[in-house]
Amino acid sequence: MEAKKGGRRRFLSGALAGLMVGGTRSESGQALGAQTPEVPSGDLLAYGERSRFETSKRTSQGSFSWLFNRRPDLLTPLQDSLGIITPPSLHYEVSHGSQPPDIDPSRYRLTIQGLVDRPRSFTLDELKRQPFVSRIRFLECAGNTTSHLRQAQNAETVQLSHGFTSCSEWTGVPLSLLLQKTGVQEGAGWLVAEGAEAGKHIRSIPLEKARKDVIVAYGQNGEPLRPENGYPLRLVVPGLAGFYSVKWLRRIKLSDQPHLVHQGRFRHSPSQDDSGGFRFEIGPKSVITFPSGGQRLPSRGFFMIGGLAWSGGGAIRTVEVSSDGGRSWKEAQLQDPVLPIAHTRFSFAWNWHGEEAILQSRCTDELGQVQPTLAEFARSKGVTREQLLSGSIREVGHFNVIQPWKVTRDGSVHNALT
Repeated sequence: MEAKKGGRRRFLSGALAGLMVGGTRSESGQALGAQTPEVPSGDLLAYGERSRFETSKRTSQGSFSWLFNRRPDLLTPLQDSLGIITPPSLHYEVSHGSQPPDIDPSRYRLTIQGLVDRPRSFTLDELKRQPFVSRIRFLECAGNTTSHLRQAQNAETVQLSHGFTSCSEWTGVPLSLLLQKTGVQEGAGWLVAEGAEAGKHIRSIPLEKARKDVIVAYGQNGEPLRPENGYPLRLVVPGLAGFYSVKWLRRIKLSDQPHLVHQGRFRHSPSQDDSGGFRFEIGPKSVITFPSGGQRLPSRGFFMIGGLAWSGGGAIRTVEVSSDGGRSWKEAQLQDPVLPIAHTRFSFAWNWHGEEAILQSRCTDELGQVQPTLAEFARSKGVTREQLLSGSIREVGHFNVIQPWKVTRDGSVHNALT
């Protein structure tokens, strides 16, 4: 009897070992899993990599920057995103044509000067010894969804239409703490932040905002910033257009007035509107990422509509979804965590019966601001919907209109903005 038990154990052990080596097999006898690959070595093993079956990546917007030896802008693949955190390798990139500078952290200095009592240069080591914070915050390029409507309506995927936004956990020193160490003189109302790249990206930020929640960040999602994301130091200015979050930060100068400087040149700043005032806080915005442009529903039946919502005005309070082009709306479920000035994921249960449908979402933030339709957005800018559609209006500011996706009877999904 014991011999039979021992034989059974040996048989089961051998069968299990065979499965581990050769993988499971289908009814036809074909292997469902590949054999165990060779163990990587060196840096590949030390740092790690994703599965070869995962191919999601950033893409350019189709610009011709490479023709002029300029670094192209890259968009986050929102259609593949999970949760609310964007991996650093998939974070959108806008570098204004400049290559990331190769900065030795041991020689790095951040200088704070101007209308301060004690001008000072900080080493990176000194900054890392200061009290720090970690905050989950989104960044969004001012051109996301683009204010040029002809481009917006031609975007085939959500990556091309909305991919200039990402969300990360940023770690660094509150700028308010550094300003306390240097002292701020009476009359100072603005700071001018300058990057170290060849193009010298420069932006003016109200001192009130700088003292409120701006971070001098050296970390992103648990590791040092990557070169394309601002290594070794960048500003993170929550809720404002991404160009205020100056990368490769090297100097901050306090002033009594804003400096209209862009990439080292004094000129009319893109951050101004036609009235001479500055555009600041990003309005409420949401987009359905599934199903979205370029995707296809495989069959009729049950699906979970999903997407992202965000606002520079604080936390998202509600997201509504429509499947009939905005004639009726139903409230979606917000997925935890729901954080201020961060991406918020939402979901909505939907049964598709095979008919044509127009899917869209709209969000409301904690200030009560509601994401506008295209017509509402046009009225708020003092223009007509037709002017926007014609492309005659070149600059209308942060473009946060409701994005519709059309599901056809064959399940394919297309941009239906207009």
